[in-house]
Amino acid sequence: MEKTKGELLAEKLTRKKKNIYETASAGEKKAIGVFAEEYKYFLDNAKTERESVDFAVEAAEAKGYKPFDGKKKYKAGDKVYLVNRNGSIVLAHLGKKSLEEGIHLSAAHIDCPRLDLKQNPMYEKDGLCYFKTHYYGGIKKYQWTVTPLALHGVIIKSDGTKIKVRIGEEPGDPIFVITDLLPHLAAAQMKKPLFEAFTGEDLNVLIGSEPFEDEKVSEKVKLKILAMLNEKYGVTEEDFNTAELIFTPAAKACDIGFDRALIGGYGHDDRSNSFAALRGLLDLKATPDHTAAVILTDKEEIGSTGNTGLQASYYRHFVEKLCAGAGADPIVCFQNTKCLSADVSTAYDPHYPDVVELQNVGKLHYGGIISKYTGSRGKSDTSDASAETVAYFKTLFDKNGVAWQTGELGKTDVGGGGTVAKYLAHLDIDVIDFGVGVLSMHAPFEVISKADLYMTYKAFNVFNKN
Repeated sequence: MEKTKGELLAEKLTRKKKNIYETASAGEKKAIGVFAEEYKYFLDNAKTERESVDFAVEAAEAKGYKPFDGKKKYKAGDKVYLVNRNGSIVLAHLGKKSLEEGIHLSAAHIDCPRLDLKQNPMYEKDGLCYFKTHYYGGIKKYQWTVTPLALHGVIIKSDGTKIKVRIGEEPGDPIFVITDLLPHLAAAQMKKPLFEAFTGEDLNVLIGSEPFEDEKVSEKVKLKILAMLNEKYGVTEEDFNTAELIFTPAAKACDIGFDRALIGGYGHDDRSNSFAALRGLLDLKATPDHTAAVILTDKEEIGSTGNTGLQASYYRHFVEKLCAGAGADPIVCFQNTKCLSADVSTAYDPHYPDVVELQNVGKLHYGGIISKYTGSRGKSDTSDASAETVAYFKTLFDKNGVAWQTGELGKTDVGGGGTVAKYLAHLDIDVIDFGVGVLSMHAPFEVISKADLYMTYKAFNVFNKN
């Protein structure tokens, strides 16, 4: 039947986005599935910043990347990486064009909400032994109770020996837990607002219960555990003062739903974009036109502070040294650089429609989400990309078959959040937020779309090629 004039005009003038699974070819659907399996492996093996950096180094070196030497001159085709204090990493594939024509940069963060051990964490109470924790990032505290936990991190001994710790991830490993009150006795607790039902000081992790066999010892369970740790790692209680130990959820990444179109796991924010950005760079098959670079950074969840967060100067110093070796002006390089600030956004959840504005929220299976601005309420604490920057990426994605959508974190006056975009904008870089939509963001178990993840990877890859 012939279309009416109105139908033809609507087809031409109105904006329509389609579910990726309705338009993807059989080959692309297969690629989506393969990439998802590779990502799940990363998610299970890189649950902390240190583990993420180690993963990136191993993957980069397998592709011919070498440690960066700030005194060396590099040429097109060279591939380098710089590790910053084991918490962040910069990787770059030198392009054909001068650095003064700018870098094509992607930046994601590899820290996630979690529970850090306090410096004096171990105590025994009434026959049970616990670790005290200090939560990191924005969490709903009640979600972390009765969640199976794994212990990750490092212990630096007095002699400088570094001991890696990873307990709760392998078959047969013990796991840990924060206990909660049974509902039969929780009438008073359940009358409290969620925010007050648990405090930070309530998040104490149960680590043991068997006593040491010696009647003359007062804290028998604590001593038993210390003896076990000393036998395995050679550490004493004082070594906790110089440790960096983290509790993460012990759950493995897995498929969600009968159709297996979603991935559930810990750390999608922001390791989904970290992995997509890293692979988007490492999978380049030829020397790019512009130098392509990726930053995997730390401390975003607490304001990008410290010397491994993007408020620090490590990326600026990297570019300055790179430019010095090439005889390029770093100021001009920054001015001509384009950046995808790779961070997650909220995905529409039909159970919670009241917190989002339906015309401006991302949906699962519709591609990576372009956010012109983030921040909260009156665009507080955002970089707000220019129309020219939005147009550049829209055109690039459309030309290369990248499914994308636009979205905001929530309704204007409900709340909001920031990303690393503003710190890159401070360097005189054109930057826009782009990334995967997430359900249950910041929970111990988050959900994303396999198709959105793949399209986000595809976006980084085509950006790096140009």
